[in-house]
Amino acid sequence: MRISFEKRLEQSRLSAILVPVFSFVMALIFGAMILLAFGVNPLQAYTVMVRGSIGSSYALSETLVKAIPLMLTGLGVSISFRMLFWNIGAEGQLAMGGIAAAFVALFLEKYLPPFLVLPAMMIAAILAGALWGLIPATLKAVIGVNEILTTLMMNYIAILFVEYLYFGPWRDPDGFGFPGTAQFPETAWLPRFTGRIHFGIIFAIIAAALIWFILNHTKRGYEIRLIGQNPRAARYTGVNIGRNILVVMLLSGGLAGLAGMAEVSGIAHRLYSGLTSGYGYTAIIIAWLASLNPWGILVVAFMMGGLIVGGDQIQIAMQTPAAVAQVLQGAILFFMLGGSIFANYRVRIIKNLEKSKSGADGYG
Repeated sequence: MRISFEKRLEQSRLSAILVPVFSFVMALIFGAMILLAFGVNPLQAYTVMVRGSIGSSYALSETLVKAIPLMLTGLGVSISFRMLFWNIGAEGQLAMGGIAAAFVALFLEKYLPPFLVLPAMMIAAILAGALWGLIPATLKAVIGVNEILTTLMMNYIAILFVEYLYFGPWRDPDGFGFPGTAQFPETAWLPRFTGRIHFGIIFAIIAAALIWFILNHTKRGYEIRLIGQNPRAARYTGVNIGRNILVVMLLSGGLAGLAGMAEVSGIAHRLYSGLTSGYGYTAIIIAWLASLNPWGILVVAFMMGGLIVGGDQIQIAMQTPAAVAQVLQGAILFFMLGGSIFANYRVRIIKNLEKSKSGADGYG
């Protein structure tokens, strides 16, 4: 007897709804068990998390602030994942975007008209993230180097480069030892709607619309989807896989770089130590939970932002370890991905019925 997984030709609408819901409920149950292990009442903890993330206008604004970089980086990695290019480097691409935006704000702002400062920061950040993503893409397209290793290792280079700058040559001499650059001039601040919610959310919505349009209404999008579904068939039909890798990583890295610009310009108004706090890694979880759907990524990123803010709240209110929120993130990913297997594959138990040798030979 053996177990076989057969891919479903078409996923039913009912399973598309019920499987994620069931998986999410199982993740909450697993999270409750973790909380109980720490001596925390799960219902009380979940109540604190919900109130702390969406229970007031301030809580909602903080959730959106956390969600904005997750939206942009999630959209960035999703388009590369679409064609099976595993970009694990969004964290480094975000860091390079923040560096480029900070360079414009700190050293070029005085040479630019005020209305051009923010566009220049955006362009610099997008280019920096795109070029940082282009390095592993070129290595993959030209000589076949594994992109998981290169994108991951380049994260550490970018993160250490950020630390070198704000601890070293770009450190604010009047910062009383604070690890960060001098504050940007006000012309380099992203406008805010209310609280700390800034224009980065508009960037994310526009990016989601752009990716949706590219994937569904352009030849390039068709090629990306074809490569992701069947690389061999794409190659036989004349699709240039190497060129598509380069194009996709330019877009993927550029969106992550834009997330870095939004963080330094919209939140901190400086290059600082909290820029690389794991957004690029969480983006991978978000992209998969949203099934690589650009609009779904916006929703899942908001939920993940609420989970981060809510996790901070239970840490403060209930004295739980800081890692509890990360454990809940991992549990949600585990159960959601596990559920997707049953949504997309049919499990069959095959019994091996072997005739006896004697019976087959006509003896006995």
